[in-house]
Amino acid sequence: MGREKPDFYALKAQKEGYPARSVYKLEEIQQKFGVLKKAGRVLDVGSSPGSWSLYTLKLLKGAGFVCGVDLTPPTPGAVPPNAFFFQGDIFDAKTEATLNSHGPYDTILSDAAPLTTGNRTVDTGRSYNLCERVILLAEGPLLKHQGNLVIKIFQGGDEKILGDMMRKIFTQVKALRPQAVRKESFETYYIGLGKRNA
Repeated sequence: MGREKPDFYALKAQKEGYPARSVYKLEEIQQKFGVLKKAGRVLDVGSSPGSWSLYTLKLLKGAGFVCGVDLTPPTPGAVPPNAFFFQGDIFDAKTEATLNSHGPYDTILSDAAPLTTGNRTVDTGRSYNLCERVILLAEGPLLKHQGNLVIKIFQGGDEKILGDMMRKIFTQVKALRPQAVRKESFETYYIGLGKRNA
């Protein structure tokens, strides 16, 4: 029921031309940790409906590059020359090859969420698998040395394992529950800063 009524962030997003309120989660992460670099190459995993990509493109001001991938097709509309969006599954080798062809990236963003069932155990398990896959992609050649990673995690007990995985790859790992996260939501964000040398 609570989801039906647009809240402060949903109304703000409408007013500022963003397709979803999630943009303010990334804005807070960027203000606190500076994950997006000037003229950087950015991979946006789970990019539809496009708020995170749009925010990133505005921040890059025509420099840099954004590659977005999602199971849902990209929102129709004009795509700037420094962006590329496609429909794909990040567990698929063909998708990984496409991502590699546009990389390597300075930052990997993932606001991706699994298809939810309403069963918290099932949903947190699916979120864990998705996050683990994104971390493994960041560990490989897709993310540059000194690169940053942002992932959304459903809190359910296994996030410590994901945090430990990230600590092996990044010099710093931070956790943040942005103000724009809904009160009833059990999501939080992990931010990996400064990818170590392989």
